[in-house]
This record gives sequence, structure tokens and C-alpha cells, in this order.
Amino acid sequence: MKHIKTFYSMEMETRHGQVIIEGPVPPEQLEKYTFHDDLVSFRPPLKQQKALVEIAKLDEGRIVIIRNGETVVGYVTYLYPDPLERWSEDQIENMIELGAIEVIPSYRSGGVAKKLLQLSFMDEAMENYLVITTEYYWHWDLKGTGLNVWDYRKMMERLMQSVDFVYFATDDPEITSHPANCLMARVGKRVNNDTMERFDRLRFKNRFMY
Repeated sequence: MKHIKTFYSMEMETRHGQVIIEGPVPPEQLEKYTFHDDLVSFRPPLKQQKALVEIAKLDEGRIVIIRNGETVVGYVTYLYPDPLERWSEDQIENMIELGAIEVIPSYRSGGVAKKLLQLSFMDEAMENYLVITTEYYWHWDLKGTGLNVWDYRKMMERLMQSVDFVYFATDDPEITSHPANCLMARVGKRVNNDTMERFDRLRFKNRFMY
């Protein structure tokens, strides 16, 4: 499968001034930016920047960012599922994962995360993909937001639904380990039945085990 990427950019007014939302950002451009000190949800900012540069180098990898000037204050990643997860057991060429979304605390609640996702799907090529996302409560910033697990889950669902992600049931042990965890996916307009059947087989591994 040929992975076609078309760069998009938009400006947005926030309470911190004008920001630029853009992507997919090529790796050489991503290296030139500074990652904000508060981008610490997954790893320290410098290490996270290096990780995103490596994703951007992948054929299927896509990084969409929010930046204020030259400082990145938020991002979302798309790439093939982690080789250690069940979602990579059948290497479906047109199934990618929304791997991480992060916006620094001072820029949250202003609609920037929604714009980040909306710009991601402006690219018509995204209609070729089944895009999955796995939501685990232990990745959520419950302390920083003051939300409980269920309110955070509702917030994430609303965010994902804004770009046509829907809920899918699964027997994946990590997801079923807590009732707030969930699997969501966005089915592109050109995703065929074969892809969905293969996805169904990944979702349910134990349907015939009693």
C-alpha cells in the first residue's frame, strides 16, 4: 500500500494568542521545533520529540502538531499498531492507530484537541484507513483535569466522536481489565469488507472458547 500524505495547516486563536495546527509534519521540520516543558505525559519532552521524529520517518507515520511560534504545545500520532499488541498480529496494511494525543494543560479546554483531530482527517487519503484508538484510563491525566474516570472517558468519547470514531466491543485483556477502557475506530469511506472482517477477528480472539 502506498501511504500518501498531504500537508495541511490552519491558524487558531487561543487565550495564549494565535497557534498553528499543521501536519503531517516531516521529520526534518519536527527536529527544528522546541517541545514545551509540559509535554510529559509519556516521556520527557526531548525524548518525546525524538520518538515523534522517528514516527514521522515511517512510511505510514503521521504527526500533526499544535505550535505557538516554534514551540510545540500539542500533537497527535498515527502509525501501525505496536508489535507487542494484538492489533498487529494480522498486519492489516490500511489499519493504523491513533497512538497518542497530548496537549499541555494550559492549552486544554479551548477546543485545540478537536482541531488537532479535525486537521488530521482533512487529508482525503485518511479515507483509505481504518484508524483505531485504544483508551486506557491509566494514560489519562485525572489529577491535572480534576475529572473522575467516567467523566474523563465521556470527554475522550466526545472528542473522538467529533471526527467519526465509534465504539467497538473487544475481548482484549488490557481493555477488558477496567470498564472505563475502550476501543474506538474510524472507518474510512474506502475501507472494504475484508479489512473489517480481519479487524473483527482481532477484536474477538476467544469467541469460541468456553
